[in-house]
Amino acid sequence: MNPIGIFAKTFVRPTLEENLEAVAGHELSVVQYNLACAGLPSLPERIEPSLARQIAAAAASRGITLAAVSGTFNMIDPVRERRDAGMRRLDQLAGACALLGTGIITLCTGTRDLDDMWRGHPGNGRPDAWADLLRAMERALAIAEEYDLRLAIEPETANVVDSPAKAARLLDELRSPRLKIIIDPANLFHVEDLPHQRAILEAAFDLLGPDIVLAHAKDVRVVDGGVHHVAVGTGVLDYPYYLTLLRDIPVPLIVHGLAETEVEGALAFLRGASAAALLQAPAEVR
Repeated sequence: MNPIGIFAKTFVRPTLEENLEAVAGHELSVVQYNLACAGLPSLPERIEPSLARQIAAAAASRGITLAAVSGTFNMIDPVRERRDAGMRRLDQLAGACALLGTGIITLCTGTRDLDDMWRGHPGNGRPDAWADLLRAMERALAIAEEYDLRLAIEPETANVVDSPAKAARLLDELRSPRLKIIIDPANLFHVEDLPHQRAILEAAFDLLGPDIVLAHAKDVRVVDGGVHHVAVGTGVLDYPYYLTLLRDIPVPLIVHGLAETEVEGALAFLRGASAAALLQAPAEVR
């Protein structure tokens, strides 16, 4: 069974120790970490080595592993200065990863939207957006090489890498062993795609399976004609099929996109569904 974890920032607490104590209180031993949990911006200008050591010690004392740390910024931001600032901060974060005790940084491939890196834009599909992404990824991968890290991106409908096919293209064009994939079923679907979930999920795993290093768990509902993210187990995604496809890829399954009050129910659903998936032959869910 894939180890189940959570976004640490799901738990808003005054101190980093209390934050990780809340994680441990739900019998979770793995997190995708965000430096906001330690009182910093998610991608700060500087990380004091003493703080990185404090985070690592607090996690280790509670039996918690940092599967990855968030390094997201808009990699194709139309404002070049913001792109460059994000890259400088990524370098700072990469330099702290050994002290934090993690070898994976998660990234956002970005959007041409000026204000929100999770919002789509018509310019995302233009050749210049792809060219900017390639240049940014090459810089990021040079940082990853320097600090012996892996960088993980995920296909998201609002970003320049908006499909498994685009993610596979990026892997093929960059050909770096340091570039890896996060799989999140909730980020693969527009409303019109939902009737074809299994075909889309199967294609995603066929294309990206060997490069998946993290899996995410949230859900979707259709509200006012659009896809909205909700807590895992409360939407319409085909989790039995997703978990069956995932079970032979031994990576952490990270819950997110929910309020703290929803965590207990989400974990109960996911633990039950994961256990059931172990007992099913793939043919039983196709």
